[in-house]
Amino acid sequence: MTLFDELKLRGLVHDHTDQAELTSALEKGGISLYCGFDPTADSLHIGNLIPITGLMRFQRAGHRPIALMGGGTGMIGDPSGKSEERNLLSAEILEHNLKGIRAQFERFLDFDAGSNSARMMNNAEWLNELRLIDFFRDVGKHFSIGYMMAKESVKSRIADAGISYTEFSYMALQAYDFLHLFEKENCALQIGGSDQWGNITAGIELIRRVYGKPALGMTFPLITTSDGRKFGKTEEGNIWLDPKRTSPYRFSQYWIQTDDRDVGRFLRYFTFLPVDEIDEIEKEHLKSPEKRAGQHLLAKELTTFAHGSAAARSAERAAKILFGAQLDGIEKTDLLSAAEEMPKTLRSGEPPCPLIDILLETGLSKSKTMARKELKGGGIYVNNHRITDEESVLSAEDILFGQYILLRKGKKNYHLLEFER
Repeated sequence: MTLFDELKLRGLVHDHTDQAELTSALEKGGISLYCGFDPTADSLHIGNLIPITGLMRFQRAGHRPIALMGGGTGMIGDPSGKSEERNLLSAEILEHNLKGIRAQFERFLDFDAGSNSARMMNNAEWLNELRLIDFFRDVGKHFSIGYMMAKESVKSRIADAGISYTEFSYMALQAYDFLHLFEKENCALQIGGSDQWGNITAGIELIRRVYGKPALGMTFPLITTSDGRKFGKTEEGNIWLDPKRTSPYRFSQYWIQTDDRDVGRFLRYFTFLPVDEIDEIEKEHLKSPEKRAGQHLLAKELTTFAHGSAAARSAERAAKILFGAQLDGIEKTDLLSAAEEMPKTLRSGEPPCPLIDILLETGLSKSKTMARKELKGGGIYVNNHRITDEESVLSAEDILFGQYILLRKGKKNYHLLEFER
């Protein structure tokens, strides 16, 4: 099976230039390709996973990937898929964002692979050096207004909120990126999301006009979920790849919540498991969807991919804590991962302290009378052990990792008590 065949089988091919030319180039091997990334934040997010894994798939097939950071175009803003003008970023913010993204890419691409080592480049290196008159004369003359107006990214904006000259120029600048990489890096293929097709074909056309040579393009589908939710979004916002922005536990839980109809599709899109193996996993999952085996595999694979196997195991253990599992053998990181999902109370002083007083202090119980009633009814837990004694006292033996006690009322009302050290 060729790389192009596998990409199609996984549902990863949306638009592409001439298939015969594309497959022939890929079969010859060793081509250079690039994908651009917009540095609007200091972290990538799961909406970037398809282009990230796309570059990885090409590299594993022997091709040379270039991750192009938009340090220059990021100061303009891509109008594709946007209903209104973006806020322009300062050079200082862009540099901060680029540092964060560069560090993340080192986890995904091999920059020491020999002939097909990955490269990370920043288009500010050449765009910031452009002289305006030279750009108009050498590049702008190849773009007619009619050609640019026909692009969907431009048409939709003009029909809606309008588009500034600044963003209108974005297409020509990205096309120039492809021309520059074609010249300097022998880069023959650009990949990206389907919303980038207009920008990609503009670059291909510019190369044809300047050099009379063909270039290649391919896009991946933009992802939506079967239940109508926007992929990668929660009430809290994006699901980030930076563990400081989205903890491995929350990252894992996003995939655990995947709709049954999306499990097979997402395994094909985002993992490197063989397609025939995924087909069998999907069949078994749909026989007993209540077991959520497919979701757990998806969460394990992608949390391991993004954060490593230790973080994936910790996320699994944190989930078990929040489902009432005993705490024997847990690590501090597991407890703190679980604690991100619950309120916390910082307390001075040392045990012993009456449990009823603590229930009142943390707000788990509204009064001492209610606390006694809830204890008697078996609804109060300390470190996931049920406590029914109304006179119970928290002692130093209850403290986990020298600082914490995990409290719970009912099945899901957790609270972390933290003692000042």
